[in-house]
Amino acid sequence: MKNMSAVFKGAVLALGCLALFSCNPLENKSDSASLLILERIEGLDAEGNSADYLESDVVTVDQQGNSSVFEDPAVATFSARLLDPNPLFDPSQYNDILITRYVVRYTRSDGRNREGVDVPYGFEGSLSVMVKVGTITDVSFVLVRAVAKLEPPLVNLAVGRAEGELEVTAHIDFYGHDMMNKSVKASGQMSIFFADWAD
Repeated sequence: MKNMSAVFKGAVLALGCLALFSCNPLENKSDSASLLILERIEGLDAEGNSADYLESDVVTVDQQGNSSVFEDPAVATFSARLLDPNPLFDPSQYNDILITRYVVRYTRSDGRNREGVDVPYGFEGSLSVMVKVGTITDVSFVLVRAVAKLEPPLVNLAVGRAEGELEVTAHIDFYGHDMMNKSVKASGQMSIFFADWAD
């Protein structure tokens, strides 16, 4: 009888370890037992209101006629969950996720995607944000760098060498790891409308 009990406990322990270290095919073959989920990304419209897109002003002119350029922020909302919807054990601090960096690249729907000519250069940013399992966490990050507005194609909109809007799609990949140092990733997209919006 004791042997049967030991076998049963061993089987439960083995299943628990399997669930904890099982492969996560949804996140680039990560072997984390946690999922990083990007719930939504919010930008601002030209009037500064929250929106599910971004209207980016390529140049800001104050009342004295001085011109400036500014970064465009966005807010990403994340949640963290266990890969197994019915785990044998409750989540622990080892399942929490630390987001450490993000990568932004831009594309156009017409296929003209040369960086520094048709679209702004992509870039990478650093983060240090903990997302605990079972919680929702907002993360502010730079979606458009100020320097991008001093380079083609955005500077062309500011100095009058181009008219109208430039519409691009921003592709954002967020990277991090759980507290067992297993990598995770979440990705999202947002439409950006660049123009010399009225100040």
